[in-house]
Amino acid sequence: MTPSERTQAVDEAITSRMSMRAFSDQAVPRDTIEAILRVASRAPSGTNTQPWKVYVLQGASRDGLVQKVCAAHDDLRAHPEKAADYQEAYDYYPEKWVSPYIDRRRENGWGLYNLLGIVKGEKDKMHAQHQRNYCFFDAPVGLMFTIDKVMGRGSLLDYGMFLQNIMVAARARGLHTCPQAAWNNFANIILPHIGAADSEMLVCGMSLGWIKAGEPVNTFFTPREDVASFTHWCDSAP
Repeated sequence: MTPSERTQAVDEAITSRMSMRAFSDQAVPRDTIEAILRVASRAPSGTNTQPWKVYVLQGASRDGLVQKVCAAHDDLRAHPEKAADYQEAYDYYPEKWVSPYIDRRRENGWGLYNLLGIVKGEKDKMHAQHQRNYCFFDAPVGLMFTIDKVMGRGSLLDYGMFLQNIMVAARARGLHTCPQAAWNNFANIILPHIGAADSEMLVCGMSLGWIKAGEPVNTFFTPREDVASFTHWCDSAP
């Protein structure tokens, strides 16, 4: 492979990654999953701590978790006072949203809903679409990621690089993913289900599988800011 071909292959794997929201039921071979995780484990981590722990759900274990969390999600909607029972272990989003982040969040949310024909106020449809998260968007493979609670916040930075490696390695094999923080509120259901120790904290979940062709939701490709908008060139001393 020439340097140009190598650059093109890596760039294609990165830029074609998107959060897929409709998967086919085509199985993903175990050796493929293991290969992806093996490649991803080359992610850097502070002093090589490698803080990631991965739980792979397929078949009955996957379906059982889907049933449990979907039921809890429905129950929470019917009884919002139970929200205290479903708390995430760490703040994924800020307590107070400010611009430009809130603007991008709204653009993302309404862009997806508009594509699906869901308008403001259609709470039943919104709930159903949100619950698609808890079905792994029909992907045959669900991944749950945990970390030991003793680790510091820097290990979450390491974890992010590991997760990105998984997603890029999956694309290199023709697969798609959807990283999902939506699972975090249901950690008290997920952790016992996967057999995690009390010392572990849920980081996030992820759907893994093959794209389902012809689904409009899979055309939702989110924009990115131009390099000039987030880059500062420090060419000279102040």
